[in-house]
Amino acid sequence: MVDSWLDIESKVVAVTGGNSGIGAAITKRLRDQGATVVVLDISVETAMEDLEQARIQVDITNVAEMNAAVSLIVDQIGRLDVLVNNAGINLPRLLVDISGEHPEYELDAMSYSKMFDINVKGALFAAQAASRQMVSQGGGVIINISSEAGMEGSVGQSAYAATKGALNSFTRSWGKELAPHNIRVVGVAPGINEPTGLTSPEYNAALAYTRGLKPDQLSTDYKKVIPLGRPGKLSEIADLVVYLASDRASYVAATTYAITGGKSRG
Repeated sequence: MVDSWLDIESKVVAVTGGNSGIGAAITKRLRDQGATVVVLDISVETAMEDLEQARIQVDITNVAEMNAAVSLIVDQIGRLDVLVNNAGINLPRLLVDISGEHPEYELDAMSYSKMFDINVKGALFAAQAASRQMVSQGGGVIINISSEAGMEGSVGQSAYAATKGALNSFTRSWGKELAPHNIRVVGVAPGINEPTGLTSPEYNAALAYTRGLKPDQLSTDYKKVIPLGRPGKLSEIADLVVYLASDRASYVAATTYAITGGKSRG
């Protein structure tokens, strides 16, 4: 019998925003590898009876709800080994709508607050709740899902890029703070990926306008912009997350990995 190389069958993992998009791919890959995964998402109903499909409805921007979610995981399963801070939102917005044709696509207080609340404050509350438990049990892993935009910047996505830049700084700082407690904090920064259900017509319309394009012009010849010549697969992002969650990555901390097909400097 060959041992599992990753050996994460005993890990208990919470994935915020795990019900769709990249989060769903991460959840599936972790479960395929034998980990016990609890989805934390505002769009699900709480169900902890079946650990194969365990989920908790939670607003990660509400500190009391986030603390209660971690307490429920520990009460039901006994521990929390890994937090994947995946939940996030992107609202393409220009700093200034110079043409004045679509003022709704200019960055305003509401869109700014929504992105920072979910992408930054939500990640903070989730990490606080998880790390308290991890300290008490002697260790754990926090994986922050960032973005290439947080490293390189992005036209029409300045606020979103700023939230991911903040998350990268959290990764470096928390990684140094928590390392003495045997808690590794690492980041994963995807670039251009295959579309998900979150890539709605409304999102494409906003992004195209900020780029001076029509929505049908958003697709591009990826060979011109990505050295590997194609967008990333969600499964490839999930594979990296699974590796970082495992003890095979035991010396990786306080750093963020770009997974962009060579497009980003990282």
